Amino acid sequence: MQAGPISIAMVAGEAADDRLAAALIGSLRRQRPALRVNGIAGPKMQAQGAESIIPMENVLPRARKALLGDTRARGDIRRQLVQRLLETRPTLYVDVGASAFNLAIARPLRRAGVPTVQYAGPPVWTWRGWRVRRLASCLTHALALYPFEMAAYERAGISTTYVGHPLADSVPYDVDKAAARTQLRLPHGKLIVALMPGDRVNGLQPIAEVLVKAARRFHNEVKDVHFVVPTSSRHSRELFESTLRLHADGDLPLTLLFGHSHEALAAADLALVTSETASLEALLFKTPMIIAHHVAAAVKRWTYRLSHQTYLSLPNRLAGAQVVPEFLQRQLTPWTLAAALMTLMRDAQAQRRQIEAFAEVHHVLRQDNLARATETLLGMLDDASR
Repeated sequence: MQAGPISIAMVAGEAADDRLAAALIGSLRRQRPALRVNGIAGPKMQAQGAESIIPMENVLPRARKALLGDTRARGDIRRQLVQRLLETRPTLYVDVGASAFNLAIARPLRRAGVPTVQYAGPPVWTWRGWRVRRLASCLTHALALYPFEMAAYERAGISTTYVGHPLADSVPYDVDKAAARTQLRLPHGKLIVALMPGDRVNGLQPIAEVLVKAARRFHNEVKDVHFVVPTSSRHSRELFESTLRLHADGDLPLTLLFGHSHEALAAADLALVTSETASLEALLFKTPMIIAHHVAAAVKRWTYRLSHQTYLSLPNRLAGAQVVPEFLQRQLTPWTLAAALMTLMRDAQAQRRQIEAFAEVHHVLRQDNLARATETLLGMLDDASR
């Protein structure tokens, strides 16, 4: 039986995780207003009433770079949090996000008898079986955002609830492209192509160069085109601007945005995407796409192993078919991407196949994520407090 007040320890180590965790806390506390939540909380979580034992800034990616060379500092942060949580003994621990740092906190808590839950976890479907099985020492339960995650978790002996993806709940099934173009002041009557360079600092420079050069080659063949590029930070915007100055000669019809990735994909006829997040967004907005996988040199061996999987990209794996053309590493040249975009533009049937597959996947992913996750966690809280 749970001693002391009912509470949840929750850890979110990145800004995106803070948003997910905040929505989850809000949903939980609407049903249990007295519920206490603490751990590593960002500003959005704190706005929902969570107490931050350790500032989230200490484990953000920009802080991590400094911490990578000082494993003692990272270990101190983890030990400090674990000690505090073992002293207060939460009813439940919820790990939000894919960080190994978070999972290292879950392991000692589970050994101490605290139920531990993973929400929006790492891409276990790309892992070897032994690596997934190691999660069993950390997790009591997993909340799966994708249906194919369930088999990977359950093979490792981790009970799982499929909750769907929160983004699928927020994106409408039918998108008004004309309204999106008007909102972004994009030209009507032209082919709109979204270039999605992603938000990772490492590797952004080379992929931006490839995208700009591919856009130039495409524009040489298709004059009636306009490109739109959403960027996620001031750094990524400045980097893309410098790439344009170097490689576009000022003659590329292009609108550079700060944020507004959803609006850009809603407005676009086609998209060239380079990140998993952008590929999921393009899928939900039913925008036919080409996927370009670009990773740092340090993980090329990993992508070589992944390249032997049936479906490398998230949209193809979700669709269970090779509906989206995808390019990896050495295939990633301006010539191949421009040619692939040209082929997709001219093939109305291929575009229709993508759109139909995306619509089916959207229905599968739209499960009222917050309601399902909340119901599962409240059930676990009740079981643990009996």
